[in-house]
Amino acid sequence: MRLISWNVNGLRACLNKGFLTFFSEVDADVFCLQETKMQEGQAELNLPGYFQYWNSAEKKGYSGTAVFTKTKPLSVNYDIQNPAHTGEGRAITLEFESYYLVNVYTPNSQRELVRLSYRMEWENAFREYVMMLDEKKPVIICGDLNVAHQEIDLKNAKSNIGNSGFSYEERGKFTELLASGFLDSYRELYPDKAGAYTWWSYMFKARQNNAGWRIDYFLISERLREKLGDSIIYSDIEGSDHCPVGLELDL
Repeated sequence: MRLISWNVNGLRACLNKGFLTFFSEVDADVFCLQETKMQEGQAELNLPGYFQYWNSAEKKGYSGTAVFTKTKPLSVNYDIQNPAHTGEGRAITLEFESYYLVNVYTPNSQRELVRLSYRMEWENAFREYVMMLDEKKPVIICGDLNVAHQEIDLKNAKSNIGNSGFSYEERGKFTELLASGFLDSYRELYPDKAGAYTWWSYMFKARQNNAGWRIDYFLISERLREKLGDSIIYSDIEGSDHCPVGLELDL
């Protein structure tokens, strides 16, 4: 099966930049979006053969997630079952027969790390949530996790140490998440591959020069390791400042 995740940085804008062409060509079993920046119904989105699930932020034009799936899930839950982390449309969980899928858009710590304390609270709550799910059946986590884990995961590591997305605190929480029973599917298959990025600033010709960050992931429960087929970065697909990422699993 093939799963796709893409931070579209505004779905309505992305629809005018080739979204539907990629959606059709990739023919994913499950397609997850982050940063939709819209409410369900604000754009005409006819996707035959797919069930649609939306979690929009209360603040219009901000954040938001969506999942389109060919197989109807057994259940759907929104957010992460914690009242302190609702209202921003940051997560959708679909339960299928043999696994859970969690689509997530992790809060950004922002410039000068002004939202770092909230980010740390989110990280702890999110880790507890996915660990709870993992006790029941394997979990696939996908989305924009807003952190480059290791120096290999961004072009200019030295100059970004301590900045939002590459602070010791954020990287440490990612390490904790992996240690709680999950694998970074891309690094599992390509541990030493440099220059593999999923986000590029719109400034300084960053994408043209491939001066990017890998902050979009597919994480899987450790017991899915033998089911892992491939983890893909579609770096040639434009339409957003992020590119899509994919996962192929034998499920």
